[in-house]
Formats: sequence, structure tokens, C-alpha cells
Amino acid sequence: MVVVMKPGCSTEQVEHVCELVRELGLKDHVIVGTDRTVIAAIGDKRSVDMSALETAPMVDRMVPILAPYKVASREVKQEKSVIPIGCGASVGGNKIAVIAGPCSVEDEGQLMAAAHAVKQSGAVGLRGGAFKPRTNPYSFQGLGEEGLKLLAKARDETGLAVVTEVMSIDHVDMVAEYADVLQIGTRNMHNFNLLMAIGKTKKTVMLKRGWSATLDEFLLAAEYIINEGNPNVILCERGIRTHESYVRNTLPLAIIPAVRRESHLPMVIDPSQGTGHAYMVPDMCLASIAAGADGLLVEVHPDPEHAMTDGAQSITPQVFQETMQSLAKIAAAVDRST
Repeated sequence: MVVVMKPGCSTEQVEHVCELVRELGLKDHVIVGTDRTVIAAIGDKRSVDMSALETAPMVDRMVPILAPYKVASREVKQEKSVIPIGCGASVGGNKIAVIAGPCSVEDEGQLMAAAHAVKQSGAVGLRGGAFKPRTNPYSFQGLGEEGLKLLAKARDETGLAVVTEVMSIDHVDMVAEYADVLQIGTRNMHNFNLLMAIGKTKKTVMLKRGWSATLDEFLLAAEYIINEGNPNVILCERGIRTHESYVRNTLPLAIIPAVRRESHLPMVIDPSQGTGHAYMVPDMCLASIAAGADGLLVEVHPDPEHAMTDGAQSITPQVFQETMQSLAKIAAAVDRST
């Protein structure tokens, strides 16, 4: 249920309604929009009479939420959320946010070369894995905290916001110390304990869709994070697993208008994981922006042939620069900018 407040309501009146919600044994979640403030009452309402809330000062009306996800729903907040990612950048506004960099942090030279190159071409964020979830236990697992330190150094040199993955609850505090955005990978989208731990932080979260997750499951995973008090969630489509073997994953761009209809959360697309082939990445970047994506997460490596992870799907800095130039044209065509 959502309590819609009247325009001009005071902070004290909003807090009074929140107190009433809590007295009913429910959890309150305040969302301040451009025109209205709403209070989501979350919890089991089957034995709760909420009708008395309508008599509280400056309450306009009560609206039931039909979607299984509550605070992530467009029913709660009509306008799209704009989520900060650090270093003055954000995702969800008119400007397309491009986050780029290597799949893994391998060494200082590799990371700094990639960071400076993507910054020069117009990226606002730097991606790079310090901890790498690998199917093969003998594959490169990342540099750990040393990789986090290199990412922070790259941010200091370039002004790019740092986006990197958190793999376990034990790593949350460590990664949050260095990174601007905490990424939840596809394998952990259903790791609800990790989602709740991330939700207790103040850091922006980039939530990747599970490779077999439905749209409802995806948004319910976001709900876990928001319900713990962290509203700064960015959704990321990275492809799903299908019967097709020609690509690493099937990149379903239809999720972009679907999310835009169902949720106020911004959406970015990862065309590198979504295809597995570097030659496909530029075209899928353009298609993603044309379909309404708010940003991109692109793997860029200064020497893909010798990359320690995912070289086949990493584009070079030169290709990235050319892609960014083409993106500017697509963005302009859909009334956005890069």
C-alpha cells in the first residue's frame, strides 16, 4: 500500500504518517517525487486495518500496489530515478552514462592505460574486477584488495567513478571502502543475504540480472536492496542463457521498455557479457541506446589478445572511441546526450 501525501506537506507530517505505519507493524519507505511525496507501507497487511491513515493530516489517498515488488515499482514513483555513481556522474538522467574498462584488473599499467583511454573518449565510470567469479577454479581469480587499490588510484588520476563487483558478504566493507558503485554479478542476483548486506550500505549498487531470471525476479532482487534502506540501485542487463550457442549469452533488449514501464529504476546494458564477441559490441551499444537504455557497461582492454579474462569480448580503446562517436549520433536522435 502507498500513502500519497498532498502537495506542500511538511517533513513533520510525513514523519507522523511514518510513525503510524510503524505502529501497525509495517515498514515505511519514503519516496520524494517532483510533485508528491509518497510513503510505501511494506509488510504483511492481511490482518492490518490501514484505513485510519487516511485521516492523518495532509494525507491525500491510499493506493494499493499490485506489483509483487513494491518500492521498485512505477506505481510508487512515476518519474524515473536518477542514481548518483560518484565523481559527479549519475545514471538515469538525459545524459547517457558509459562505464568502461577491463574485465579484470591485471596490473597497474594495464588498468591505467584503459582508464585514461576510456576517460578521453567520454566514459564517466571505470569498470574492473578485483575479485573474479570464475567457473574454472584454476583460472585467474583477480588481485583482490590490491586490485581495489589500483582502481582507487585510477579514479584519483582520471576522475572516473569506480564500479567493481562484490562477491561475498565478507567483502562488502572492503570493496565499499575503495569503490563508488558495488556491482552484484549474475551469479549472486539470488544471493539474498548478500543483497541485504549491500542494502545496508550507502553505496550505489549495480544489480546484474541473473542469467535465467525473469523480469519479476530481477525487480524483486532490487527490492531486497531497497528494502534495507538503500534506494540507489541501477539495473544491468548482461544477457540470459538460451539454447543459442553462437553467442555467449542472448542479449534481450526488450527488457529495456519493459523495465521502463514497470519500474522507476534506471537500466544499463552490458553488451560485452551479452554477446561474448568483440565485433558485436559496438552494434549492440548503439541498439541499446536506441531502445532507451540509460547507460552502457563495456569491456575495454588495451591488449585484448593477451587479456587474462574475457579478451574475446573486449574491444580496443580505438574501437571504443569510434563507438562513442557513433553513440553521440544515436543519443541525439532519441533526444539524449553522451
